[in-house]
Amino acid sequence: MPLHLSDLLARPDLDLSVTYDVPPRLLARTIEAATVSDLPAPGKWLQGGELLMTIGLLLPKEPAACRAYVRDVAEGGAACLALGLGHGLPYQEAPEPLVTAAEEAGLPLLTVPDEVPFIAVTKAVFDARAEEQRALLQRAFATQRRLTAAATGDGLRPMLAEWTAATGVGAAVFDPLGRLLAAGERAHRTPLAQAQDLIERVAARGLRGSASSTAAGQQLEVQPLGARRLRGLLLLTGRPDDAARSVVPGLVSLLSLELERRHLRDEPERRRRSALLSELLADEDPAAERARDILRSAGLTAERVRGVVVAAGGGADGRTASAAPGSGPGAADGAAQEMAADLALAMPGGLVRVVDGAPGAVIEAVVGEDLDIRDVLARFAPRCPAGIGPATAPEAVRVSLRQATGLLAVSRSSGEPAEARQSQASRLLLDLGDRRTLHGYADTVLGPLDLADNGEELIVTLAAWLETGGAWDATSRRLGVHRHTVRNRLDKAMDLTGRRLDDPDDRFDLWLATRIRRGGASATGADGRPAAPPPGR
Repeated sequence: MPLHLSDLLARPDLDLSVTYDVPPRLLARTIEAATVSDLPAPGKWLQGGELLMTIGLLLPKEPAACRAYVRDVAEGGAACLALGLGHGLPYQEAPEPLVTAAEEAGLPLLTVPDEVPFIAVTKAVFDARAEEQRALLQRAFATQRRLTAAATGDGLRPMLAEWTAATGVGAAVFDPLGRLLAAGERAHRTPLAQAQDLIERVAARGLRGSASSTAAGQQLEVQPLGARRLRGLLLLTGRPDDAARSVVPGLVSLLSLELERRHLRDEPERRRRSALLSELLADEDPAAERARDILRSAGLTAERVRGVVVAAGGGADGRTASAAPGSGPGAADGAAQEMAADLALAMPGGLVRVVDGAPGAVIEAVVGEDLDIRDVLARFAPRCPAGIGPATAPEAVRVSLRQATGLLAVSRSSGEPAEARQSQASRLLLDLGDRRTLHGYADTVLGPLDLADNGEELIVTLAAWLETGGAWDATSRRLGVHRHTVRNRLDKAMDLTGRRLDDPDDRFDLWLATRIRRGGASATGADGRPAAPPPGR
């Protein structure tokens, strides 16, 4: 318990006395330390909470000067003032001007009798403070033992329950997406919506720091949980006292160990879902119902899905993004697996796998069309090149993944995830002029046609139609086929690519892709500038 002024007055060995009728609220002041000073203005040497003792050697006698002296002591933060009395000392009783000034300022004024040396008061204060610290440590150790015993049980809730029972502070644990995993009893009394912004802010920083705020008059504090990667977040509801505050790091450590244990325990399920994705992609032409059955077995019921590819081995600047420099290929592969696990947690269905690629590991995933995949990538794969394929039927997800893979070069150059239907992609490619990037983009746009039985024929027809400015008769004559055949081929090509000939952006992308396929000189003019786009752009 803290040492109050009333506790010192209650000690018969000190025989301290008050000089006026001190209100109970002033007697309840906490004494942090005891010090002696006979300076005429000691306030600047105080830190706050002191019992300031003086024999009054330089104490002013005039009322105005006494008020100035008392005001200086009070503004310095002293909890009370004590005047030493006795034979051979300036005062045998407290002078009236000092008593009046202390009462006016609301500063308790005590007297120390002649037979009690100042050192006895000082020792009494520091003995009490030491006992307070010992009691605090005992409470902290007892709480830590209770938490450690609870950690041997099953799950997070026993630890949260023990924490609340020992400290009176509510607690809840969330996953990195802010979804509630477990909560103590008192945590339910606080609307979690009030803490959501705080949880999201800490989650965005990973393991780099905590945060606190006040909502509805209640203190909220969020601590990140995890060893090397963010596994969850701890929300504390209430204001921990000193003993509880000293145990917070231990609580964070025990909860982090439990979440790491859960992460390892979930590894077989992640492998099962990775195998499901491999099974889905193994068949070049899967039946629609079988593809949907595979997705449903993982809990993904979206009507349309898209492929996502992340180059986990290198950031947009070409350096390793997921593993520390010099940590070796094993560490890089482990970092890719950890990133894949994070993405699997954030993506409904968890259909994620890691495959070998160049220059490093590549993460492939299948997600529902409605998922905000850019937000997921920004949080769990920051600064990593990523391609996002177009939305397709489940049986055609291989095509979407292939297009996403082709966009990795674009993402490396732009420094942000590249999407198959991104309207400015073709302009970016023309500005870049990098051969590998251009061919990667062409593969992205024309990839669905490459997989079709008569894909080459469809690409030739599309290129001819674009080069004639969309003239059906001219295209028919150039290819030596009926105009209805040209129309049928282009309708099939549009169905496969998901694009429209009446969309200027789509026509420009298709034109650029076919020009790149014909050779490097076709994509630029003789002066090095981009060749003119097709009519209608």
